[in-house]
Amino acid sequence: MRNALGERFGTTDRARIAEVVFGDPAELEWLEQLLHPHVRERYAIWLDSVGADVAVVEIPLLYETGADALFDAVVVITAPEEIRAARRGESVAKRSSRLISDDVKTEKADFAYVNDGSLDSLDAFVQAVLVRLRTDIETDT
Repeated sequence: MRNALGERFGTTDRARIAEVVFGDPAELEWLEQLLHPHVRERYAIWLDSVGADVAVVEIPLLYETGADALFDAVVVITAPEEIRAARRGESVAKRSSRLISDDVKTEKADFAYVNDGSLDSLDAFVQAVLVRLRTDIETDT
């Protein structure tokens, strides 16, 4: 993969590649066609190796790539834009503009949480989701 990136972009530096692909939709499409199958393969291998009743995979472009169909349940955690901007410290509007809205993600998700509170609140949400998923597993078996 690194060789393909180097041949295409003349570098493997992520920041330099990002400058190119987020300014050229055709280059972004090429990159995604290279990366997404590899990423799916990697998390499938990892999931097969996990010996837990519940496993979590973080996928930023889950709905945009159709990967949601590959999972038993989807948890969406969002935050208001002003909180996101403060956390990331830089503008990524160009990157974010191609994403589906939080409202659509939340509507599609099995579980959704707006992360604008304390870590204790987030932890309570995660614990409740785990209880529900484990209950569903027990019910299905």
